[in-house]
Amino acid sequence: KNKGIFLKSGMEGKSVDGTRYNANVHPNVVDPQTFFDHKGKLWMVYGSYSGGIFILEMNPKTGFPLPNQGYGKKLLGGNHSRIEGPYISYNPETKYYYLYLSFGGLDTAGGYHMRVARSKNPDGPYYDAAGHNMLDAKGKDGSFFDDKAIEPYGVKLMGGYSFASQSEKGTGYVSPGHNSVFYDGKTKRSYLIFHTRFPNRGEEHEVRVHRLYMNKDGWPVAAPYRYAGEPDTHISAAAVSGTYKLIQHGKDITATIKTPKNIRLNNDGTISGEMTGTWTITDSSKARINLNGTNYDGVFLKEWDSAREKEVVTFSVLSGDGEAVWGVK
Repeated sequence: KNKGIFLKSGMEGKSVDGTRYNANVHPNVVDPQTFFDHKGKLWMVYGSYSGGIFILEMNPKTGFPLPNQGYGKKLLGGNHSRIEGPYISYNPETKYYYLYLSFGGLDTAGGYHMRVARSKNPDGPYYDAAGHNMLDAKGKDGSFFDDKAIEPYGVKLMGGYSFASQSEKGTGYVSPGHNSVFYDGKTKRSYLIFHTRFPNRGEEHEVRVHRLYMNKDGWPVAAPYRYAGEPDTHISAAAVSGTYKLIQHGKDITATIKTPKNIRLNNDGTISGEMTGTWTITDSSKARINLNGTNYDGVFLKEWDSAREKEVVTFSVLSGDGEAVWGVK
């Protein structure tokens, strides 16, 4: 039943908190997600651009917010930062709440991509891998779409990329984002669901699903290829060795498609090619990779490559300050 409006952006007249609506500080009331925390409390996180991302504690019987919260508690954003589509997922293994967000603009020229921060509490404060408080992720006063101000914040899961060179066919995404996350309590698997555009296909977009894995520090890393029903399997060091195309997702907000570098994971645990370093694999297929002096932790995987129509070894790793790197054999 339509129970009426309980929250609005207030583009005309006064805002929910009784003051005149100011888009620099007040939220754009869109992109809501409701969820129960691990103690059974109901919450709604929402917001886009404008004044930032906010969270409200909700009444599970009525579906309305508990009284006297106004717009709720601010989690991040402000001054028209290009941040939207919040989604919070609790992981019972790490005991963290993960706040997934999209930065940038969703069209092919917008540099849309997904980031994540985490907290021990559903209503924050949320921090990224580098220790930044996400409340500080906002544009400068008086600014509009100040991407440089927010680039340092959040772990960038993936942005626009292509594993193909200019003369090859291959898979890649343009402006992947606005995700949700499904955690399966029975299998303890997590899945990242999002929409994306594609290189040389304009604004056409489709939904994709990728597996999410937790690295040794409890941060999610996304599988490089879309989920195709692959089982969790042990991967040997011999299977890992070989030549890879490597994507560095970086921390920038850009419409430039990241293109691959060529490296080789050698049998002796060294890495050669356009980047150098070392690699190791544990019995649980966990990956530790050092590239040009920086350590990255994540997983080695066996995935289906739809472009080559065969199973391939991949890796997805994250640096200590939250820079994601993918490799495809």
